[in-house]
Amino acid sequence: MAGRPRRKPLSDAEIEKLNGFSQYALLPWMLLMLSPLHAVMHGEYPRPGYAYVGLGLFAVLYCGTIVASFRPRLQDGRVPIALTLLMVPVTGALAGSLPHALTLYPLLSIVCAVVAPSRSGWLVIIGVTGLAAFTAYLRGEQSDILGTAYSTLLSGTIVFVMLKLFSVVEQLKETRKELARVAVADERLRFSRDLHDLLGSTMSVVVLKAEAVRRLAPRDLDAAVAQAESIEEISRKALAEIREAVSGYRETTLTEELDRARSLLDTARIEPVVQESGPPLPAQAESLLAWIVREGVTNVVRHSGAKRCEITLDRGADPVRLSISDDGAASNGTPGSTPGNGLRGLTERLAAVGGTLQAGPSEKGFRLLATLPVPTQGRGGNGSGAPITA
Repeated sequence: MAGRPRRKPLSDAEIEKLNGFSQYALLPWMLLMLSPLHAVMHGEYPRPGYAYVGLGLFAVLYCGTIVASFRPRLQDGRVPIALTLLMVPVTGALAGSLPHALTLYPLLSIVCAVVAPSRSGWLVIIGVTGLAAFTAYLRGEQSDILGTAYSTLLSGTIVFVMLKLFSVVEQLKETRKELARVAVADERLRFSRDLHDLLGSTMSVVVLKAEAVRRLAPRDLDAAVAQAESIEEISRKALAEIREAVSGYRETTLTEELDRARSLLDTARIEPVVQESGPPLPAQAESLLAWIVREGVTNVVRHSGAKRCEITLDRGADPVRLSISDDGAASNGTPGSTPGNGLRGLTERLAAVGGTLQAGPSEKGFRLLATLPVPTQGRGGNGSGAPITA
């Protein structure tokens, strides 16, 4: 056993569980020593002093091996294996000389089940079982060979299986905790993306309309009041959306986002050109494209300085294509620059469903191109929708 690899070190939780298991389930097995001890006490062995010393040494080795096997500093295997190897000749000597001492072999089998690596544990237990049967044969107790072998094999097998089950249960608990942590992390990431998409676009509209109020107030009070009322309406709607996002029930629709994009571009004095073609898409695809429209138009308003923005959606293409381009002198980003949280989040969302997102300078300004594969059976209509230009 000394030359074989140790089993994988246990975690702190496993050690705590198995310590309790060893203390309350393995130590009471020492009651098997009562049979040879009773025989010695009743004069069935001529040298009781040697018998007591031998049985005491066996008890110390048994307890020491069990305790050492479940201690973090000693579970590397050297101390438990050394004690187990010392127990083998002690057990053989006692079982071969003391009356009724064959019951010590089940205890040796238990120790081997605890100490031996998981892959070689069965072989070690079988070896101890063979040694027990051979000792019974040498003692001439033919009727005890099968009984000794059976009890030795059964004792080691029970402990070996129980320890294995303890380890598997602890691993399952750790796996469940890890899955819970991953689910929480994914939900936090989703929530942060939703808040970024929600607040980014809404706050851009509020800022633009607030600037319009400042410009219009000195010369056109009625127009300024109208813009202020619009700010109030947008703010109330944004608050409702945030509450829905927090509750986890918000579903962004593509139609709403296209209408919002037109309003935002108009407010920013950017000419909106929206072209749609093709049949309706599944709700999940429409929702994802809606987030892309929101993020792309928000970037145009914030960073492009454009006079014109074109949004082209081809639902009939395979994959579906959504393009947002502007004629701004300043692009929404530069090649090689680090993408913002919004574009990075959209890229991850599209990649999760097999889509792609490309963003970079174009001939006229800046272009955002998203492709999204949608199964044919998931498309509605007859696929012949005519382009709609607004």
